[in-house]
Amino acid sequence: MNKMTLKFSSLSINEGFSRSVISCFVLPLKPSIAELTDIKTAVSEVVTNCIVHGYEKKDGIITMEAKLDKNKVHIKISDKGVGIKDLDKAMEPFYTTKPEEERSGMGFTIVKTFMEKVRVKSVVGKGTIVYMTKTINSK
Repeated sequence: MNKMTLKFSSLSINEGFSRSVISCFVLPLKPSIAELTDIKTAVSEVVTNCIVHGYEKKDGIITMEAKLDKNKVHIKISDKGVGIKDLDKAMEPFYTTKPEEERSGMGFTIVKTFMEKVRVKSVVGKGTIVYMTKTINSK
């Protein structure tokens, strides 16, 4: 089983960096373009949530861990930011805490659409952890 851990600053430029890293990491599983796009999009949404909502554009560290297990990729993205006050509400489509920034509120909906398993743990004042799993070449 191959594993990796990456820690990076909560800067918006690192959203693209995280997409690139996860793309390279899953390549040994030979994902289709569609599977790779799904994974990159899910990672992008979660990292963006960490930056915009978790740290509210303040300095912080985002940790992305991933492991390849047979034909599955397991990804864990965490922050030590403000946490999510109402996780059930945050998982609803179109819910956003930042409407003034024209946020669509579709982040978790997109993640759940592109990944097979998604689990979120959050503690107010301590941060949020998002676990995601996707099977590659499942067809």
